[in-house]
Amino acid sequence: MANSLNQIIEIFKQNYTETPAIFFSPGRLNLIGEHIDYNDGFVLPAAINRGIWIAIQKNNTDVIHCIAADVQEKLLATTHTIQKQNGWRNYILGVLHVLQQDKKTIGGFHCVFGGNLPQGAGLSSSAAIEAGLLFALNKLFQLGYNPIQLALFAQLAEHSYAGVECGIMDMFANLFGKNANAILLDCVTLEYKWVPFALKDHVVVLINSNVHHSLASGEYNKRRAECNEGLSILSALNKEYYSFRNILPEEVKANQSVLPDTIFKRCLYVTEEIQRVQKAVQLLKQNNIEAFGELLYQTHEGLSKLYAVSCPEIDFIVNEARKYPKVIGARLMGGGFGGTVLCIMQKKGSGIIAEDILAGYQQQFNIVAEAYFVQAVRGTHQLLTDIAEQLY
Repeated sequence: MANSLNQIIEIFKQNYTETPAIFFSPGRLNLIGEHIDYNDGFVLPAAINRGIWIAIQKNNTDVIHCIAADVQEKLLATTHTIQKQNGWRNYILGVLHVLQQDKKTIGGFHCVFGGNLPQGAGLSSSAAIEAGLLFALNKLFQLGYNPIQLALFAQLAEHSYAGVECGIMDMFANLFGKNANAILLDCVTLEYKWVPFALKDHVVVLINSNVHHSLASGEYNKRRAECNEGLSILSALNKEYYSFRNILPEEVKANQSVLPDTIFKRCLYVTEEIQRVQKAVQLLKQNNIEAFGELLYQTHEGLSKLYAVSCPEIDFIVNEARKYPKVIGARLMGGGFGGTVLCIMQKKGSGIIAEDILAGYQQQFNIVAEAYFVQAVRGTHQLLTDIAEQLY
């Protein structure tokens, strides 16, 4: 893994002659509001201080040549031959496709990207590539897009080429991140506001299970269909139920008899989670971090029992975290079926607790997990223009 800026620039230098522009594109965590970005909900993500570096420059041809440093693979295409390939290449090609669909002229470019954002960990490495590349191309080719347009294009790229019907949250967090803040995002109107998230006595620890079950993407799309089915049934009963944000959990329970069991569980989780996000914002504003942490445990219970996107490995990590009074909250984060557990714990002794959880996990599953201590940081941005020149 090319996990430093110097390594990314060195690879660029070895392969190309141009002096690159350098961008940092962060991963994201979502504090609360999982799987409701595509259900008219509110989410509370933040950009984190782990991500990818993008070294990129125009080459004055029609050739597009990219190197994914972390996997040591290449993409070669031309501006006239944009079509689906496989794997990570579709993140790049999807971006180019949506720009062409918007009638933008993109010339050839050379690009190297990589970083310290683990794939499949629920930290949104795909959005970091898509939104980061869009941000860079917007700068290089002076396309004139604003950040909301870039987020929407990145989402469209994921839909059209990667084939995942994701919501807008990942891309929005990537582009709108702010130091020591989370973002309350209305996924319907795209209205947003920053919410203070500057922890003093606590830390955020992300535990990467290093498990990613292959059914994840298919089940993700299935959950969307199940939610749509539930909303269709409920809205037929009451015209006011045209959006999950207009339906209370109590109203879902009152209509349980007309909902298939699985659909009922999905709708109940969505409506409860929409309420939890609103409560979480108030608790953070009050700096009541302990009560906020309890909401994370409630969310995980919903994700595991009602939305059914957890797995034994993830449940084990959350249950282990519960054993420590200093861990005030933990939950599955991301699409599910593996990935990462978000933990908030007291700063003092956090390193030892994380090591203990990792050791117990390895003993149980014979899998080596990883723990990352992260902070909320600024979204995608260009680094100082003289960085590359200094390293050349």
